[in-house]
Amino acid sequence: MSEPISPVIRLHPQDDVVIARRQLLSGQAIAEEGLTVSGLVPAGHKLAVRDIAEGAPVRRYGQVIGAATQPIRAGQHVHVHNLGMASFEREHRFGTQARALAPVTPAATFQGIVRADGRVATRNYVGVLTSVNCSATVARAIADHFRRDLRPEALEAFPNVDGVVALTHGSGCAIDAQGEGLRVLRRTLAGYARHANFAAVLVVGLGCETNQIAELVEQEGLSGQTRLHAFTIQDSGGTAGAVARGIEQVRALLPLANEVRREPVSASHLAVGLQCGGSDGYSGITANPALGAAMDLLVRHGGTAILSETPEIYGAEHLLTQRAVSEEVAHKLLARIRWWEQHCERMGAELNNNPSAGNKAGGLTTILEKSLGAVAKGGTTNLVDVVEYAQPVRAKGLVFMDTPGYDPVSATGQVAGGANLICFTTGRGSAYGCAPAPSLKLATNSALWRRQQDDMDIDCGGIAEGLESIEAAGQRIFELLLRVASGERTRSEIHGYGQNEFVPWQLGAIT
Repeated sequence: MSEPISPVIRLHPQDDVVIARRQLLSGQAIAEEGLTVSGLVPAGHKLAVRDIAEGAPVRRYGQVIGAATQPIRAGQHVHVHNLGMASFEREHRFGTQARALAPVTPAATFQGIVRADGRVATRNYVGVLTSVNCSATVARAIADHFRRDLRPEALEAFPNVDGVVALTHGSGCAIDAQGEGLRVLRRTLAGYARHANFAAVLVVGLGCETNQIAELVEQEGLSGQTRLHAFTIQDSGGTAGAVARGIEQVRALLPLANEVRREPVSASHLAVGLQCGGSDGYSGITANPALGAAMDLLVRHGGTAILSETPEIYGAEHLLTQRAVSEEVAHKLLARIRWWEQHCERMGAELNNNPSAGNKAGGLTTILEKSLGAVAKGGTTNLVDVVEYAQPVRAKGLVFMDTPGYDPVSATGQVAGGANLICFTTGRGSAYGCAPAPSLKLATNSALWRRQQDDMDIDCGGIAEGLESIEAAGQRIFELLLRVASGERTRSEIHGYGQNEFVPWQLGAIT
């Protein structure tokens, strides 16, 4: 007969706190820790295992997550009322934990779509992009004409086309023509225009905007691409003419887009963007490390994992520099951390404005705590490169892309960089999708899975309940990734998510 499972989870021998598996009541004995609970402790929240003096550091994962803002007694709830942000020196060692990886045999494969230039797609869309917010309505009208849920006959003859999607945004004009904001927007749009998951792309403009299509094409080296087509509303006789023109162009593109077939290809062609949103106290215990285990498998099969959300690795970046393949890579990461510190100072903000209200309700107290759990998504392999927002990801292995922590903005940059899948962990129940890259959502706890299973693709809660190992959950995630890459639809795809979640990072002044 198996032993009863402990009501708390200890993550590291040196930790000052343990995590409640379920709600703990005052007076409840925690035999494993020699504690008696004092007060109510919600599921996923922290419980002090020893007395902690005011101002003393508090550790979780064996790392500092903050400092006590008042004396804390053993058995008490540890959260925002008695734990605050701490300033502490982090030793940034370079490459001390980098190691060679043995490849996995036999090599994993999936049913991918091989483009004429050798790139491999996981989906097959026609995209309608906009140069400016002013052309968003036209772009959506073009795509809506081909919606299967509204007009099933529109794509009936093209079963190999996953759909026609409009990806619009709120920028493109009243912005410095020589500034960083326009460069980042153009880089993002170009990344989508080149994306392997698009068989063809239309770019629709107004005509008089700062983000001129001709300059976008020239600056980003898009000229000569037969799969890219562009026009403006002003050159099409207005809105109705532009919509009709776009519909006809898509109709002309669909027969060619349909001429694809799936075939076995190596898992090395997968590039997975890693996201966490609506995180809770279980995120760093269950779904994030399980996703990390899946990414370790992917990297060993020659694929790419893209870790991002720079404000959400703040305070844990020293764990990544230890795995950097070179000092150059480590310094690139630290340079992005410094940029964010300076950016927040200029804006009168603090990096610790994160965690969000929902994160705190789920048990996360400081950005240090959230970051230590968030980096687990990247697994344990070497950090091979660091790129800026929406830059092409060309290295194989674990790559860090500098992005904000806001999930739609972050994932948009990852897809622009080449991610052909997104994995999104959530403990509170985020609803999200990301065209043209399918997005899988991983529940950190089984209560969420049962409550919102309609939006979730996999349940990682068994780890917290002692029913599954991190390694076993990672294997399940890896196998699901291969199936989704082969065409199995995710919950967000079934619900039609993806078009509204295209949100390029807006930098610079809007004038």
